[in-house]
Amino acid sequence: MIYLDNSSTTKQFSEVTRLMADVAENNFGNPSSLHQLGYESSNVLRKAIAQIDACFPSGGRTIVTSCGTESDNMALVSGSAKLKRQGRKIITTAVEHPAVLRTVERLKEEGWDIVLLPVDNEGTSSIEALEAELDENTVLVSMMTVNNETGTIQPVKKACTMVHNFAKEHGTRIFFHTDGVQAFGKIDLRNSDFDLISISAHKFHGPKGIGALYMKNGVNLPPFIMGGGQERGFRSGTENVPGIAGMGLAAQMSCTDMDEKNKKLSEVNNYLYNGLKANIKDIFINGSETIGTSLDEPGSRCPSLLNISFEGVRGEVLLHTLEQDEIYVSTGSACHSNNTGDSHVLTAMGRKHKEIEGAVRFSLGQFNTVEEMDVAIDRTAKAVERFRRLGSFR
Repeated sequence: MIYLDNSSTTKQFSEVTRLMADVAENNFGNPSSLHQLGYESSNVLRKAIAQIDACFPSGGRTIVTSCGTESDNMALVSGSAKLKRQGRKIITTAVEHPAVLRTVERLKEEGWDIVLLPVDNEGTSSIEALEAELDENTVLVSMMTVNNETGTIQPVKKACTMVHNFAKEHGTRIFFHTDGVQAFGKIDLRNSDFDLISISAHKFHGPKGIGALYMKNGVNLPPFIMGGGQERGFRSGTENVPGIAGMGLAAQMSCTDMDEKNKKLSEVNNYLYNGLKANIKDIFINGSETIGTSLDEPGSRCPSLLNISFEGVRGEVLLHTLEQDEIYVSTGSACHSNNTGDSHVLTAMGRKHKEIEGAVRFSLGQFNTVEEMDVAIDRTAKAVERFRRLGSFR
């Protein structure tokens, strides 16, 4: 099996699986209980949160959620509610994950002014458009760190500085949120100044059904879920101790030696891209050809992602053909089920329908190798040649 759909979900680290089983067996007490079992479970949580905190800017706090989607919803809904007396404008981008776009659509129905920033033909959000849209009615800006379909690193560092400077100059407050789901463990976020960061454990070799929202020191949002007061009163509900423990260990493992891991990931990604170009005519990349690994390289492409359009081939047909060889890829985001329309990301980049229909996303993880890419290149080239000969668009 060659798994190239890591942006949809990743295989858990075996260490994470073993830890979760051990915690489930031996630390089943409710962390809120006052007895010894509760105290031991609480200690497991504290250790895991410390592991996650170490991957974020210092001085903030981590709120555990059920997934990246909840984290995005939490940031947007509670963040806008906090500052609603100041203004009613939210700025985001046209290429955000549906967890952001669907949430701002709902807020628009409730009377909020929503602005979607355009992107260029490589999927990079317009800083100039952001600057033009900022005003004293703006209370929140949300811009993803890495796009989940193209891997484009967005200009979040510059955007965050612009937003905070504008707020300071005009005596207002504007929260800057970034969906860091695809970036966490690959792009170092520790030196950023973001107010809110969303992550999801299953994107960095942790368990499904668990995520987190980072809040910078001084960002005090109203509660998102009311109840017993867990998560410092912000998100009530008995904690998923094994899941949180697994997320903590996965975060620690993913954020250790990132430079070395990114070097390997970049080599594998470039090898795959160059091999596809050398063996298949009439293909083009959706995103930048240049790989980047830091917030200081906006417009470049995260080493985990490669989105290619194959002229004259349906991406879905190619996906299922590769599946027969146990090579697993995607035609776009797998996070919104049964989506049959054109990718909103590629549409915003100006791609035509046929180009979008021929797009395939190859997403890499820490377990992928150059040897696997040789097989993937060979099978993809043979499949594309066969479909073009037969005419897969007929």
